Order: sequence, then structure tokens, then C-alpha cells
Amino acid sequence: MHKKIFSGVQPTGNLHLGNYLGAIKNFVNLQNDPNNNCIYCVVDLHAITVKQNPNELKKNIRETTAAFIASGLDYKKSIIFNQSLVSAHSEGSWIFSCVARMGWLNRMTQFKEKAGKDKEKASVGLYIYPILMAADILLYDATHVPVGEDQKQHLELSRDIANKFNLDFNSPDFLIAPEPLIQKNFARIMSLKDGMKKMSKSDPSELSRINLNDSSDQISNKIKKAKTDIKPLPDNEKELSGRPEAENLLGIYSSLSDQTLDKTIIEFSGKNFSEFKQKLASLVVEKIAPISYEINKLLKDVKFLDKVLNDGSEKANQIAQKKIENMKKIVGF
Repeated sequence: MHKKIFSGVQPTGNLHLGNYLGAIKNFVNLQNDPNNNCIYCVVDLHAITVKQNPNELKKNIRETTAAFIASGLDYKKSIIFNQSLVSAHSEGSWIFSCVARMGWLNRMTQFKEKAGKDKEKASVGLYIYPILMAADILLYDATHVPVGEDQKQHLELSRDIANKFNLDFNSPDFLIAPEPLIQKNFARIMSLKDGMKKMSKSDPSELSRINLNDSSDQISNKIKKAKTDIKPLPDNEKELSGRPEAENLLGIYSSLSDQTLDKTIIEFSGKNFSEFKQKLASLVVEKIAPISYEINKLLKDVKFLDKVLNDGSEKANQIAQKKIENMKKIVGF
């Protein structure tokens, strides 16, 4: 079956191993399937739901684009663009805001988590950004969207909006209700310092994450200092219960090796962590150091990165603009 894939990454700077294994590696695999048409977006409109330094935001947009390309996304095979260059996203978002219901948004758990206790001080944008996410997807007739479990609810909202628009305006099949592509294994990479917390750039400790632009020495040092427990490595998956740090490190090794967790457990069964960490550090360096080198090289060529984004935005605009024009006619504009 031919699939139209859409996904986006926020340009928050310092993309890390969790972003790579949880999303970008999968993007590359989807792109390399000849049955897929892929569109990958640097979602800078989403980024401003929290206050941004304008100069940092520009830098982060380019850095995210560089990470895409360095990781294997091919701007000749896939459309790579930044959201703010395609005005249809903002226009579509407003139309869908008038279709979506308050009750739907009130159920979004991500807003509750991000806004925290003092939600009165959160921006309106943070509250309604799932509607913009729906516009991102629906403008391109995406059939499938790679999402983490934490974004699945937002994709359901996109489906609800598509179905209600089609019903309200008697336009069956005008908007396609997309299906989720949920990565079953190694989608959540945890902190190297706390196996109960997701790897995050907001963690104050640099030792908690491996950044995609880290040097080989930095990678090796972070793996060496990663938190473990006093037991030897397990003989089977059941023995991983209650050992989040061990499970996380074995998961990282498995994902980078493209093998099952079970196979990794057999490989290292009964061995001590120091021996495993040496192998893991070598593997992470082997896979991530070339990406780091390429990111740093690409960041020196700002004109090239801007050209990739501009060319991609032109291609995206041709698709999105047709959809928004038809949408306006349906609405009565």
C-alpha cells in the first residue's frame, strides 16, 4: 500500500540520542521504503508556544535541519521544510479551530502536563497547538503519521477534526483521517542518570543525555558514567523488572544494533556492566560520531541549509496551497 507520511520535530536545539532512536532513525527507514512519500517538517510555529529567543530559534531551525540530513534524511527523496514558510498551516489551523470543540481540547493530557499547576499563565498557543498539529497533517492528505505514545491523543484529535469537517460541510473524504505509526520498540530512551525519566535536553545535567553533536570522547565519557545497578546483566527479559537503567542501556544497544532486546540479553548475559559499557560506548561512537561530524560540518554552510528549507517549503506550499484553496471554497470564502 502506498503511504503518505508526515511528521514534524520542534527546533528546540540540542537534539539527542532519544530524538534519534525515538523518531529520526525511523524517519530514515520510512523514507527508504519505495512505497512511501515522506514529508518532514521543522515545526517552528509549534516552538513559539513557549517564549523563544529569536536568534536562538533561527539557529535551532538550522540545527534541526542539519541533524535530519546528517542522520540520513535525503532532501531529494523527502520534502524537508520549516512550517512558518508555508502560510497554509496557519490558515488551516484557524479554520480547524472553528470545527474543533472545547471539550476535545480539555481532554488533552499533554497540555495539563506542560502547563503544570498554574495553567492560567500558559499561552493560548500551548492550549490550541494540537489544532495546528491537525492542520500540519491534514493539509498534505497524510495517510500515516509516526508518533510516540504521548502524541497519540493528538492524532486522534486530527481524526476527529477531519471527520467533523467532512460531515459539517457535506464533503465526504475531502480530509483523510490519518493512521498512527507507533514505534513498538525503543521509542522512549531514558536519561543516563535516571532510568525513570525520559532523556531530555531540559535536564540540567549534560551527563543525562548524548547529544547528536557530541564528540567521540564526550560520548564515551557519558556512557562510562551512566547509572547502573550492582547486579550482573540479566539472563532474560523478566530479570529486567525493576532495573530501569539496565533496561535502558540494553535498549540503546539493541536499537543501534538493529536487533531484538532478547538477542542483546543473550549476548551479554551474566557479564558485568564495565565490559558491556565498553561495547556500548564503541557502538554509540560508531553510529553517532559520523552524524555529529556531519552536523557540525553542515552548520558551517548556512546558505545550503537555508536552500534546503526554502526548496522544501516551495514543494510543501504547492501541495498545501491547493488544499487550503479547496477548503476555503467548501467553507464558503
